[in-house]
Amino acid sequence: MSRRSFLAGAVAAPALAALAGCAGTVVQPGDLSRLRMMVPASPGGGWDTTARTLQRVIQQAGVARNVQVFNVEGAGGTIGLGQLARDDDDALLMMMGLVMVGAVDTNDSTTRLTDVTPIAQLIGETELIVVPAESPHDDLASFVAAWAADPRGTPIAGGSAGGTDQILAGLLAQAAGIDPVQVNYIPYSGGGESLAALLGNQVAAGISGTADYGEQVTSGTLKGLAVSTAERSGQVPDVPTIIESGFDVEVTNWRGLMARPGMSEDAREDLIALVQDAHDSDEWAEALENNGWLDTFQTGDEYGEFLAEEETRVRQILTEIGLIP
Repeated sequence: MSRRSFLAGAVAAPALAALAGCAGTVVQPGDLSRLRMMVPASPGGGWDTTARTLQRVIQQAGVARNVQVFNVEGAGGTIGLGQLARDDDDALLMMMGLVMVGAVDTNDSTTRLTDVTPIAQLIGETELIVVPAESPHDDLASFVAAWAADPRGTPIAGGSAGGTDQILAGLLAQAAGIDPVQVNYIPYSGGGESLAALLGNQVAAGISGTADYGEQVTSGTLKGLAVSTAERSGQVPDVPTIIESGFDVEVTNWRGLMARPGMSEDAREDLIALVQDAHDSDEWAEALENNGWLDTFQTGDEYGEFLAEEETRVRQILTEIGLIP
């Protein structure tokens, strides 16, 4: 039995068990019998959904006995990122993704992704462009024509400033000949909040992941105009791609996990092994299918290299669309 498997299945003595229930307390180095997972955004959004799905899978598959998910909201996840950088708990993971890569620059975060430890990339997800059910627009071309005529008067809801949703809005504006600086983008801290704005007809359109808006498109409470990936999404198969709709734009959102800085190599490998076990489970395969997620799993140094490339790519896009100098 591996060291990680032994620790995940071990039963602590009563005194140690009491300590294990205290958030931030490491019972002993490398003990992953209990795990904390930070979601640096409000409940109900993509990061939250992914974290709580992973929590369920870890426990159902017997990878760890106890997994606590908690939310730390604000600034595109950079408040949570700063908190992670100050933590000393080896049994703490933070959910994050492409949104945070941009938010680090747009929020002038003093903590960067290089200040924490990459563990694994988990999934890719299709972005979905929607309008309220009462909107006069039934396709992306119709909406873009109205948007081009009055970009400031066409508010678009999405996630945190500088994140995937705003990047997609900026790239689509560029492709449509709209000055990205004129885009009236309204950031929300989670998909649940932007959904409420759409259902309340407070905005003209919304951009988020299929997990956030897909159910409402299927039920007819929102109209799906386009998805952002090269192929249609199985979650909303009747919604065309942006490319099919006549605009040369393709974006795939992704989510992954980070851990505290300064951890030992053994502690990092234990976390990677735990996430690998969860990824390899039948329960995770079912979750990928049910949520329409793409399996983009990679770990450790490979994931770290990917993050470095994404930082460069996103910084260039944010500069082009006028979000950072």
